[in-house]
Amino acid sequence: MSDRNGWTPLEVRPQDVGADPTAEALAGYLDSTDVGGLLVREKAVVFRGFHVPEDGLDPVLDRLLPHRIAYVHGNSPRTKVGSNVYTSTEYPPAYTISLHNEMSYAHAWPTRLAFYCAVAPASQGATPVVDGALWLESLDDEVREAFGRGVLYTQNLHSGSGLGKSWQETFETQDRDEVEAFLKGTDAEWSWGPDDALRVSQVRRSTLHHPGTGAEVWFNQADQWHPASLGDDTAKALAQIMPADELPQSVTFADGSPIPDAYVLQIRDRGLQHAVDVDWREEGDLLLIDNVLVGHGRRPFTGPRKILVAMSD
Repeated sequence: MSDRNGWTPLEVRPQDVGADPTAEALAGYLDSTDVGGLLVREKAVVFRGFHVPEDGLDPVLDRLLPHRIAYVHGNSPRTKVGSNVYTSTEYPPAYTISLHNEMSYAHAWPTRLAFYCAVAPASQGATPVVDGALWLESLDDEVREAFGRGVLYTQNLHSGSGLGKSWQETFETQDRDEVEAFLKGTDAEWSWGPDDALRVSQVRRSTLHHPGTGAEVWFNQADQWHPASLGDDTAKALAQIMPADELPQSVTFADGSPIPDAYVLQIRDRGLQHAVDVDWREEGDLLLIDNVLVGHGRRPFTGPRKILVAMSD
């Protein structure tokens, strides 16, 4: 499968590079390859058939991700399982996770992501990826122009009890001073509220130019932070409990004006429409993506599925 421009992630197998089907052979191949240059050219690369075991993952990640970083200020529910290695987003398997660029709402974001298949799903469960330039191009002019001044993200983070993630989980610390020290360098506004809750607001861009290629790409998570993405029933139920700006996460245009539901649904649906599915076939499959050039998501699945993710700046 490929998108309408014919793009699909590059697949690398042992027979393609004259290597044995082992993790050591993959590490050797990566040592002799300009991984950064390869990734800019291809946008996403899948490594199959090297049988990388979970307990042998670190040496491969060290080559794919020169400087692994922690998921600090991340909004998705994850579990840390190793040295800056996390489970992929822990949402119920029946749901699709729409396309997005990791942490595009933050002051700084990972430049690369690596996904690793520890347990392949019984069925479905692909990771869809989308060319960010094509995604931007696919949107109506009206939508692109409306987002031109950027978006305002707001997080309401509780201190241990409530909807969504706590600030302790989000910032991987129990220390308020550490949180404030982090936020001071992010162009965000924040305040502490009752019960030690934290509110963070930040204006971010809606598109970005890739530093290597110059390509302009869709680069925001407005659709994921907007109540319309929850579905009518869920959005209505939450609206009866609390106003939109008190939800665990919410988004408006940069000037505080509301984003129409129709814009959000168009963004979500066209990203999924143009996505290419990367299937997880066996333990050891790896996917490396440029987090600016490519958005990613998750298809629904059945049976056990364990996909790990690591990030690099």
